[in-house]
Amino acid sequence: MDPGAYRLGSGDKVRITVFNEETLSGEYEVDGSGTLNLQLIGAINVQGRSIPEVTAIIVGKLKEGYLQNPSVAIEVLNYRPFYVLGEVKEPGKYPYVSGMTVLNAIALAGGYTYRGKKDRAMVIRASDPEKKEQRVAPNDVIMPGDIIRVPERIF
Repeated sequence: MDPGAYRLGSGDKVRITVFNEETLSGEYEVDGSGTLNLQLIGAINVQGRSIPEVTAIIVGKLKEGYLQNPSVAIEVLNYRPFYVLGEVKEPGKYPYVSGMTVLNAIALAGGYTYRGKKDRAMVIRASDPEKKEQRVAPNDVIMPGDIIRVPERIF
C-alpha cells in the first residue's frame, strides 16, 4: 500500500475501461457509501483504496467466470470537492484542481475576512483516519476532500 497514492472517496467520478469490452467500460461515480456499481460484477467498495488496488479487484472479479485475461484501466475524471471554512469571505465547497495549495483554496473562497488569521490555516485531511486538525503553511498542497479552516485572529 502506497501511503502517497491518491485514495478514492465519495464524489469521485472515474472512467473504467475494460479493453475490447465496450459494454463493460464506462463512467462511474463513487456513491455516498464509497461504492462503485459495475456491470456483471456489481458493487465494489472502493472507499480509501488507490487506483491500482481497485484495478486489481476489478480484474480479479472479471476473471471469476467472465473474462480469461481482462485488461482494465481506471482514470479519475472529477475529484471530490474540498471545503474552506472559517474566516474567509465565501466559505463552502470548491472543485479540486491538481496541485492546488492552501493559499489558492483561500483565494477561491474570496480571500480572508478582516478577522482572518493570515499566518495560520488548519486542515483536516480526507486521508487521515483520525480526522485530526493540523496546521498547514500557505504553500502546502491540498487534496480532494480536505477541509481547510481559517481561524479568527485575536485583536
